Amino acid sequence: MRRPYVLLSVAMSIDGYLDDSTDTRLMLSNEADFDRVDEVRASVDAILVGAGTIRRDNPQLLIRSAARQQQRIGRGRPAHPMKVTLTGRGDLDVTARFFTCGDSEKLVYTRDLVAPGVRNALGDRATVVAAGDPIDLAAVLDDLATRNVERLMVEGGSAVHTQFLSAGLADEIHLVIAPFFVGDRAGVRFVGPDTFPHGPQHPLTLAETRRMGDVVLLRYLACPGDGAR
Repeated sequence: MRRPYVLLSVAMSIDGYLDDSTDTRLMLSNEADFDRVDEVRASVDAILVGAGTIRRDNPQLLIRSAARQQQRIGRGRPAHPMKVTLTGRGDLDVTARFFTCGDSEKLVYTRDLVAPGVRNALGDRATVVAAGDPIDLAAVLDDLATRNVERLMVEGGSAVHTQFLSAGLADEIHLVIAPFFVGDRAGVRFVGPDTFPHGPQHPLTLAETRRMGDVVLLRYLACPGDGAR
């Protein structure tokens, strides 16, 4: 069975930060980009974030546009994509909006050793899947394929982006650049240090640039011709 097409969605500062170290969320996008992200969300089967993103940003991961929701329903799909998260420790807040907002299916992939405890803590709020120790992203994608996920949107955070990119499991990147610097040594970077298959000798393919007010979208493909699935 073919693995899902993996699309990474990232907004960062000019100097590569996803967030600073303050308690206030750093705004890196504008309304035009929020609408673009909503459109992309409407095109996928599942959205994945790391547990750290749930704890830090408490995202709903829902489609904002009622028209796009209805279009999905008209195509025989749920109004909102499936929600997916990865957690090594299993310490998830059951009151987080990931679990409480929307009626889409929720999946939690975790380490084999902690899976029983996570199932007990979450109850019927999500399906918990043991995915190796440590979590095997390839196994996660294989399992998502069995659940009819053909397109997966990965929205972070830094550790998750690093894992997908270093494992060569990302097919496409939507990289939005905000027009400012952060320069916070304790801030969160797009990716951490690792070995990446797309280094200077094997660069990504730039497929699109798009200006949206004061931010710019760079769309990269891992292999030319990808993106049609």
